[in-house]
Amino acid sequence: MTITAFLTVAVLHLFIAISPGPAVLMSARTGLTEGFRTGMALACGIALGAVSWAMAAMFGLSLLFDYAPFALTAIKLVGASYLFYMAWRMWRDAPEPLDTGMETRTPRSLGSAFRLGLFTQYSNPKAAVMFSSLFVGTVPPGTNWAVIAALMLVVFLNEVIWSTFVARIFSLDASRRTYLGLKTRIDRTFGGMLALLGLKIAIQR
Repeated sequence: MTITAFLTVAVLHLFIAISPGPAVLMSARTGLTEGFRTGMALACGIALGAVSWAMAAMFGLSLLFDYAPFALTAIKLVGASYLFYMAWRMWRDAPEPLDTGMETRTPRSLGSAFRLGLFTQYSNPKAAVMFSSLFVGTVPPGTNWAVIAALMLVVFLNEVIWSTFVARIFSLDASRRTYLGLKTRIDRTFGGMLALLGLKIAIQR
């Protein structure tokens, strides 16, 4: 694999990571409601989920989806159901005030935030197909395992850096003050967007 091909994969994946989706949406809301530290744990889960899909693509999961479309449909419905569930919770809890007192607030554990990030990334099985498209023509058969490991590291870093950046921006005091003033509207907007993303995943071919 040439250096040019390696850098092409790295840059293209960065643009994919930046594009709006469930992971970016969840990073923004976690930064707003639970702070930067929890957002970092979420970002690590998101990044590991992306690496999992990338490895699945590398080992031909997309070929399985081509030959057994029902498998992709089943996984998509499970992922969409998870996003619908999260959207419903956001919508339901939107009117509840946010407890911002750190001495009384019980934050989400880092492990729980990590799992939320992981499951959010797993909710979009089309990522395996996307990674397959990205790797075709750039990662030739027989590529050295060290190169593949380096690619997985790039995928991880792209995802974790961008998701952490989003969480950081939304965890700033100015962002939180705006959120506190418009909590119900913002939470229901987040919930509606998450539901739409779930619907898109469920019906997209």
